[in-house]
This record gives sequence, structure tokens and C-alpha cells, in this order.
Amino acid sequence: MKVLTFAVVVGALAVLAAGCGGGNGTSVAPGQVSSDKSAQAAAQIGIQPSVGGTLPGITVVGSGSAKAVPDVSDWSFGVQSDAETASAALKEASQATNRIVAALRGAGIRKDDLRTEQVSLYPAMSSDGRVVTGYTASSSVQVTVRDIGKAGSVVDAAVGAGANQVSGPALRVSDSRSQYRTAFEAALDDARSRAEAIAAKAGVTLGAPLAIVESGGATPGPLYERAALDAQVQIEPGTQEISATLTVTYAIS
Repeated sequence: MKVLTFAVVVGALAVLAAGCGGGNGTSVAPGQVSSDKSAQAAAQIGIQPSVGGTLPGITVVGSGSAKAVPDVSDWSFGVQSDAETASAALKEASQATNRIVAALRGAGIRKDDLRTEQVSLYPAMSSDGRVVTGYTASSSVQVTVRDIGKAGSVVDAAVGAGANQVSGPALRVSDSRSQYRTAFEAALDDARSRAEAIAAKAGVTLGAPLAIVESGGATPGPLYERAALDAQVQIEPGTQEISATLTVTYAIS
């Protein structure tokens, strides 16, 4: 839900008071409130003076967004190995992981885009839970694919090297600065439009911005899609929305 608030300087209250039949002949200077009638008129349109009777102007919240096509995908490739001893299970998992990493490097993945994600070892128990019958070791690596068009061949390479646990892709935009600038400009236009509508309803003239507060942009998190373990996995990046929110205070007269 978008929050929309506004405030009007007390000079506007004087205008409202005059329009509501201040027939007692009392003149009202800007920044003063002559009677209860002006406060009642102000309350009818939602004008709330602050302590001291003055406010800087109209404050609104504007929002904007821009679309971006993800160009990076993150994956997790893992392997699980079973053996009679803990050391044997770990050794087998480690060797399998090394083969996966070698295959990924061969598919064009840079070394700094490969990270060990987790290594685990746990015992396998008998049906009555009293005897250790063996051990299961698992290991996985996280991979960043910076060319989505090559993601399918990367998955094929990992699976072909023995990966039996695949998770991904997490799709994201590597550099969203230009899209955020577009969203920021749209948010500023939205704020101006809202303030103009409020000013017209209140019978005041909108001036220049007095303050602009950036409330932070909302960049969506990665999009996760389940990948099939078939040859030539096809990845469709779709689009993501980059958003910006601004709180703007405009002068009025």
C-alpha cells in the first residue's frame, strides 16, 4: 500500500478561512489563524498544522520502477557418497567434487566464480538405531554463471562429471544502476503528480521541492527455478523489476 500524506502552510489556512465566510471583517495575515472557522475548514480537507502552526509544504511519497533482464545465474552442484568408513566416504565425495570442479572449469567457469558451499558427514544407522552401518558424505560447490546463454552447457558438464544434486538457477541482474536511475526518475515524476493533485484540491500553488528523501530501492531477490537434469537445459531469464521510493516535500504559496 502506498502511503500518501501532505501538509500545507498556514498561509493556506487563511485562504480557506476567507472562502468559508469570515464575515466579521477580520483580516488574516499569512502564517496566522484568526478563528476556529479556519481550523474547521482546514480539517475538512485534511490539512494538519504542526506544533507552532506552520508546515513547510506538501509532502508526498512517490514510487517508480524499471525492468531489467537478469544476466547472471547462480547454481549449486553437489555429490553424495556412501562408504563403510567415514574417511572413505569423505574421500569419495572429495574426489567426485574435484571432478565436478574440473568439468566446470572446462566449461568456462572462472576460479573466482567457484565456491565450496558445504561439506557434511553423518553415520548410517541400523534399523534399530543402535549400530553404525556406514557413513554418508556430501559436498557441494556454488557456481556463478555470468553468461546465461551458457548455463545449460554448464549444468550438463556438472551432471556429466557426477553431480547428483543440482539446485538453481538463482537469476539476478549483475549491474542494476542504470535501471535504478530510471526508477528514481519515475518516482520523482510520480511524487510531483501526486503533489500537484493535492495542491489543486487544496487551492494552493505548488512550488519547487524543499526536501527529497530516498527511502531505498527494492531490488528483487534471485529468482529460483528448478532445473531438469536433461541434456541442453534451457534457461529463460525473463525480467525483474527494480523499484525506487522517494519522500518529497514541495513548497506551496
